[in-house]
Amino acid sequence: MSQTPHDEDGPADDRFEAFRYPAYAKYWTARFASTFAGNMVIVAVGWQLYDLTRDPLDLGIAGLVQFIPLVLFMLVTGSVADRFGRRTVMAWSVAAEIVFTLAIIAFTLRGLLSPLPVFAALFGFGIARAFFGPASQSLVVNLVPAKVFPNAVAWNSSAWQVASIVGPVAGGLIYGLGASVAYGAAALMFVASLVLVMMIPKPAERADTAKVTFSSLFDGLRYIRDQKVVLGAISLDLFAVFLGSAVALLPVFARDVLDAGPWALGMLRAAPGVGAVLMAVFLAASPVRDHAGRILLVSVGLFGLFTVVFGLSSLAWLSVIALAMIGAFDMISVYIRETVLQLWTPDHVRGRVNAVNMVFLGASNELGDFRAGLVAAWIGAVPAVVIGGASAMAIAAGWAFLFPQLRDVRRLDR
Repeated sequence: MSQTPHDEDGPADDRFEAFRYPAYAKYWTARFASTFAGNMVIVAVGWQLYDLTRDPLDLGIAGLVQFIPLVLFMLVTGSVADRFGRRTVMAWSVAAEIVFTLAIIAFTLRGLLSPLPVFAALFGFGIARAFFGPASQSLVVNLVPAKVFPNAVAWNSSAWQVASIVGPVAGGLIYGLGASVAYGAAALMFVASLVLVMMIPKPAERADTAKVTFSSLFDGLRYIRDQKVVLGAISLDLFAVFLGSAVALLPVFARDVLDAGPWALGMLRAAPGVGAVLMAVFLAASPVRDHAGRILLVSVGLFGLFTVVFGLSSLAWLSVIALAMIGAFDMISVYIRETVLQLWTPDHVRGRVNAVNMVFLGASNELGDFRAGLVAAWIGAVPAVVIGGASAMAIAAGWAFLFPQLRDVRRLDR
């Protein structure tokens, strides 16, 4: 397990302990800004595409083109993060996101007649995120002591979730001023993120100096295969979110089910983040100390249950509450899974393990969005969401028997 020179500093039970380390504070803020900008882009793209084609399948394709790079570059991104510096890889990734955001602005100003140029830019976003994910996830453990890491995980996850509250709302509201205005604001946030990443001091990483071989590229896959608890945790997320994801269909629910406008889409996109942030604050103060495996499985089951509630709702307030509960229980899953994954993984292969984890996350999110769009185009948005939520509940029950090692985990550290 990786240690830092600060292991002796400060009480580990301070809910804001991770922010006592300036490098982590800069990292957290940079990740927040990048995620904020990404959410603005996605909500604007979703509304723009649905306005252009009125085809829910296009919303699914938008998720698919962002997922494909995760698979194509899976064996490369982790090795790059382990060898060339995680901070450096993060910076280049954010710079690429700036370029592709500017490209979408150019397409919009010239008059968007087809979704194909946007799909191409989103594919570029997918490449950038494929490199950003393993580098950023692997870097956290090098910025704080091991005893503070669970606290850092809770706040690190909250960076994504807080941005998921404000980003979609801002994207939906600013989109009312024009699509190019929303994309321009996102580009400025990406620039802020890049500046902050460059301000992070070079961390003490244990670089992998062994000769790169074809076999070494598969080290992450081998590690996850051999660690049944890790395999169970990330595959649980893969299948539950893949089947239960409803995010791609929120434009359909906002316009056609709830009969509302872009502001409603922003609120729907923000609701899971509200629930997740409240849960993240709770977990930062009261971390999971026992029965972690059972808590994880129950949380995934409740994630599926509230997905069903959202799918059946035709009331805006109930839909928002259901999405908030989805976010809260998903936050518990993220907290437990990420803590186990980072603390149980040797530092010199952490980038490759996180690259594999990013593929699992991408499959559950972007590929899940494609599944949702495809099924919605076939049987309708409401049945697609309800069936997906019920399937997530079934996955949680099944994993309790398929992975008894995961079910019986008590503590998050080994």
